[in-house]
Amino acid sequence: MSANEPTGLWLVGARGSVATTAVTGLLALRAGLTAPTGCVTEREPFTRLGLPSWENLVVGGHDVVCTPLDKRAEQLAESGLIPPRVLAATTTGLQAADTEIRDGYHPATHTGSQAEAAEHLTSDITSFRERHGLARVVVVNVSSTEPPVPHVPEHDSLSALETALADPTRTVLPPSSLNAYAALRAGCPFVDFTPSPGMRLPALHELAVAEGLPYAGSDGKTGETLLRTVLAPMFTARALRVRSWAGTNLLGGGDGANLADPTQAKGKLDSKARGLAALLGEGVTAPLHIDNVPDLGEQKTAWDHVSFEGFLGARMSLQLTWNGLDSALAAPLVLDLARLTAAAHAAGESGPLGALAFFFKDPIGSDEHRFAEQTTMLTEWAESLGERRA
Repeated sequence: MSANEPTGLWLVGARGSVATTAVTGLLALRAGLTAPTGCVTEREPFTRLGLPSWENLVVGGHDVVCTPLDKRAEQLAESGLIPPRVLAATTTGLQAADTEIRDGYHPATHTGSQAEAAEHLTSDITSFRERHGLARVVVVNVSSTEPPVPHVPEHDSLSALETALADPTRTVLPPSSLNAYAALRAGCPFVDFTPSPGMRLPALHELAVAEGLPYAGSDGKTGETLLRTVLAPMFTARALRVRSWAGTNLLGGGDGANLADPTQAKGKLDSKARGLAALLGEGVTAPLHIDNVPDLGEQKTAWDHVSFEGFLGARMSLQLTWNGLDSALAAPLVLDLARLTAAAHAAGESGPLGALAFFFKDPIGSDEHRFAEQTTMLTEWAESLGERRA
């Protein structure tokens, strides 16, 4: 693979806050308007991998909303996320990128079978690849969080799944998983930046391996959980007993509105809880709340209270506050994941990319949640890719 190899980044949820920030940031990087702050792939050893350059990443996507990218970017600029000078310089590029966004799948508005919906989604991606002469396309899901799905037998094998998808009276897959299926059928690697079901179905794993495609996920790690994966190992390494770890998240914007629904929020809460349990064990009391505060807009505030016990039973606590613009933290990781997954595909890797656990709250293909160890895994994997490329 070469930095000059044109590579597609197909975003599911292409007009959302994270996607809009990622596309605006990509345009700003191309124009030299901003530094690649937050982009892990701009550090060693990743710079030696010949990853697709910013100039050679071509953007398209699916969405179920109609607000154009440039108008969405204006809203983000008003919220303080995108600097006005960057907005002014990237408006034309955003308008051009918006012409590559197609109507996405929504179960409430789709008529016909899910097989027909998947065929439509797949066709959009393959047409995009052919139209731009792309070496490959990486599909990244940055759409709204979905609730967990109950297990059904059709999720267990590819043949059963495809039979069920052809039935127009049934909805077998949630949108995230249908988008994953369509991406794989288009011959594209898939990355789930959300805690939605996505690729977490045996039938989709079977398809990815059969097609020789890598995939990664899930639930991008940007704020509170990032801190937890750094701090929790400190307590265990020093033999300090954590008694409880309580957290409250205050969210505005579309994310806050979506997660105000307890059913929608369950996947996000489960993802966070699994990570903390893996780090500290199941015996730690760890309540977590997500509250919608529309006034915050794109801001996100997280409060954590950690109660721990030291020598002679001494009771102590750690309290911390994380205040950030989540899309600004997520967007560079989306660009990183597209570049790294493209490199994995070019190297012939398939199945879950456990080495990318570094980027996720609830990593697929790895049980490692400690950030330092994840960093080592990612670096070693990148070095091995570089050796194979050489």
